[in-house]
Amino acid sequence: MTESARDLASHLASFNPFTKKKREDVEDELGEATDLATVAGGGHSARATGITKHQLKVSHALQSYLVHQKILRKHDVDLDEPDHVTLALNALVDKPHIEVPPSLTDRSHPLPEYFISSSHNTYLIAHQLIGSSSAEAYETALNTGSRCVEIDAWDNDEDAEEPKVTHGYTLVSHISFRSVCETIRDCVDKEAAEAVNQQGQRAAPILLSLENHCSAKGQMRLVKIMKEVWGDRLLSAAVRQEGHDEQDGGEHIRLEELGSKIAVIVEYHIVGEASDDDNDSSDDEEEEKQGKRAYKEKKKGAPAGIIIPELAELGVYAQSVKPSDNSWYEEPALKNGPHHHLINVSESGLASHMATASDKIGRHNAHHLMRVFPKGTRISSKNLDPVPFWGIGAQICALNWQTFGAGMQLNEALFSGTDGYVLKPSALRHGGTGKLSTGIKKKLRLHVAGASDVPVPEGLQADEIKPYVTCMLIHPDNLSNPPPKRKTEPYKHHHLGFLHRGENPPPTDPIWDETLEWEYEENELVFLRILIKSDESFAANPTCAVAAVRLLYAPEAWRFIRMLDLKGRETKCSLLVRFEVVDA
Repeated sequence: MTESARDLASHLASFNPFTKKKREDVEDELGEATDLATVAGGGHSARATGITKHQLKVSHALQSYLVHQKILRKHDVDLDEPDHVTLALNALVDKPHIEVPPSLTDRSHPLPEYFISSSHNTYLIAHQLIGSSSAEAYETALNTGSRCVEIDAWDNDEDAEEPKVTHGYTLVSHISFRSVCETIRDCVDKEAAEAVNQQGQRAAPILLSLENHCSAKGQMRLVKIMKEVWGDRLLSAAVRQEGHDEQDGGEHIRLEELGSKIAVIVEYHIVGEASDDDNDSSDDEEEEKQGKRAYKEKKKGAPAGIIIPELAELGVYAQSVKPSDNSWYEEPALKNGPHHHLINVSESGLASHMATASDKIGRHNAHHLMRVFPKGTRISSKNLDPVPFWGIGAQICALNWQTFGAGMQLNEALFSGTDGYVLKPSALRHGGTGKLSTGIKKKLRLHVAGASDVPVPEGLQADEIKPYVTCMLIHPDNLSNPPPKRKTEPYKHHHLGFLHRGENPPPTDPIWDETLEWEYEENELVFLRILIKSDESFAANPTCAVAAVRLLYAPEAWRFIRMLDLKGRETKCSLLVRFEVVDA
């Protein structure tokens, strides 16, 4: 079937009341709960499965394909002994499927010029309202590459000396603030001990987004606990005084000057600021509504937004603001703002400005930090799409690390092979236009050869699956009208081998030998999500394995992609592909 015919069939399917399309599109966005075995999501280069890449199986059919396509010479593989992996085949399997330009991990630029791998409500496991809090969740996030984690700190009625961490207004359990600090400290020390001075292996600073709900006494306890537990790991004063208070156009701290410190983002309250209380939704759970009403009652008569000086001082290079107007991007400076302000805004709040002010916001974000967090109705931990917010220069897209869904897969694609900080495109840095797309039309060709060791979805047998590859091109400018999915035909193993010409591998080692194509406007933040699924006649097509790639990182050569499961763990499955980008 041609690509145009597939597009037509896809369009006609939208009129079919029995189509699986809507259900499958939703399921394609979802992932499964992450755990301590999760190795992907934040882009950390370290992998913990213990299976080195050259130990991956390459099926006999794929080895034959490599020879037939003259990718390898016949004497470079041993087709008579397919379990014998030759040196030449090993060398091809070991080649990374991405190549991150070293310039993108250079640390000599000001902090606002980087994208930062970031976690939202880091303390939570699974559900946002009825899940549980765990210090282990910080270990998972930091080990998989997050460089910005969040703590919601509250007074502890049971022990005023030990503030707690929990999700307010909900049924979520709580843990001690001290235990979270200790877990972060241990992760920092482990990273320092294992650091290697090469790209993707270096220790990097951790930003702590502190959501404070404590009284003055509780805040003082937060300060003392952080200083006590973290010691000199905590950034408690400016690295250099010169330029410290400068604003737009002035010198911000350079990433390399932060070393591997823990830097705290502290709230700064301004008159008329946007309030989370103003964003109640009809989709809120009843428990959350009741909790919010009770919290509002408790706040009545109490001084609002008081941050004690001792805590405020720890916001050395980032003070979080929820602005009361548009001066932060319409005027030279934020009205009544602090030094080194960070705009803290929900995805829906920011999206409301993007239609008319994207370029202005992009120019603002060249000099100042921005943190975008998921809207409150994402209670199942489904994620926002970070790509449009990266596209206007938002450094911190705080994702629900609790599930390895589409948002986390894209986060992995941006930060894979790095230390969790990636230099933004020049258009989004100091002196840039704020606009990424160039107007030049490009064509992506993805040559899909085949796969080995495709995981079998639960409830199916290995000989029952009919695997196919489906891909989504993600572009910052095409979110309301995304390019159509491209799919290979489902692979069908012929049980009667004499009816099949050539190799007839089992369904877990499919050969497709197809080329998928897209046209798009040139942009440095274009991604491709790749899913291997099984075609099922009377049920939603289950996902076998996933991967996502930033096109800028993809070498135009044959590569084996190590596929991941829906928990963000590496599988034994590899997919042989070749990226090709040409002028349209």
